[in-house]
Amino acid sequence: MRLREQVKPYFLALHLTLGLVILFESARELLHAVTRAGHGHLAMVAAVEGVAAILFLWPRTMRLGGLALTAVLAGALIVHAVRGEFQAPLLVYAVATLFVTVNGNAWPARAGEL
Repeated sequence: MRLREQVKPYFLALHLTLGLVILFESARELLHAVTRAGHGHLAMVAAVEGVAAILFLWPRTMRLGGLALTAVLAGALIVHAVRGEFQAPLLVYAVATLFVTVNGNAWPARAGEL
């Protein structure tokens, strides 16, 4: 068995876990933003991040979603860093998203192929 075939289930687990965690956190942040006055910009970022996470999870739009998600996360990382609030989790999410995006889709082409 080739190395690529050996790591495929773990790569898929990384992809799913990453996408679902980011989607959950986006939804949580969106809910927080819409319940607080003056947080419209945060609601917009959270909504875009959530849509990008959904696209990232869908096999046919994984690369588009991954690129959008990486851009949103990198932007958030920069904004926080400029304000003196370095957010290490954003860096981990951005790098992991870029890794999955660059290395392609691990979803099985047919059922039972994993």
